[in-house]
Amino acid sequence: MTMKAKLFWIALLAGAAGLTHAQSATRNDPLEPYNRAMFGFNEALDNAVLAPLARGYVAVVPELARSGVSNVFGNFGDVWSAFNQLLQGKGEAAATMTMRVATNTLFGIGGLFDVASDLGMERQSEDFGQTLGRWGLPAGPYFVWPVLGPSTIRDSAGRPLDLAWSPTRLTEHDLTRYSISGLQLIDTRANLLGATRVLDGIALDKYTFIRDAYIARRRNLVYDGDPPEEPATPEPAPK
Repeated sequence: MTMKAKLFWIALLAGAAGLTHAQSATRNDPLEPYNRAMFGFNEALDNAVLAPLARGYVAVVPELARSGVSNVFGNFGDVWSAFNQLLQGKGEAAATMTMRVATNTLFGIGGLFDVASDLGMERQSEDFGQTLGRWGLPAGPYFVWPVLGPSTIRDSAGRPLDLAWSPTRLTEHDLTRYSISGLQLIDTRANLLGATRVLDGIALDKYTFIRDAYIARRRNLVYDGDPPEEPATPEPAPK
């Protein structure tokens, strides 16, 4: 399991620990019938296409090359993180991420190597959904997108901008753009292969587990690891 996959798995477990099933089911998932259907579609697509492609990618491409691809995509994403931190008023974090991008671009050969992490400048990822949450926009209902997977209404509002900031912006050549997007998708899926195997082994209801973990983790990220306590769910009135 790669380091990225380990971090994803740790974050997923931490998120699941922070939200009860009753809270998520009654307050965050009114679209559950649709969401479960779309979750099933995504699972079928993943099993038939994405996961086999990712396993083939891991089998054929050397680890050093795969790490370089991940680092380049990560370095490009760090620019968007720095911008979102600036929008959120996190000046120090934005400056650190800007220095991280500059260091990895200049000394990491365009981001192929993550020199900045070795120098103590760890990645602090932010997206526009987190920025909207920082500005006070409620998360809204849980929502599952085709292919893209878990989201909320708030995160869905920010996702077009997140997706627009992509390495595909660097070229106008259609075939190159499609190739970059495909490589990015396969790279992301390959980095999660180990976490997926663990999830398949322990989750009795994978949909519920992923939903609860996603909602709690996103809330935790918006509040930088220190979310306020949620109001208690009122007990049903006796009949």
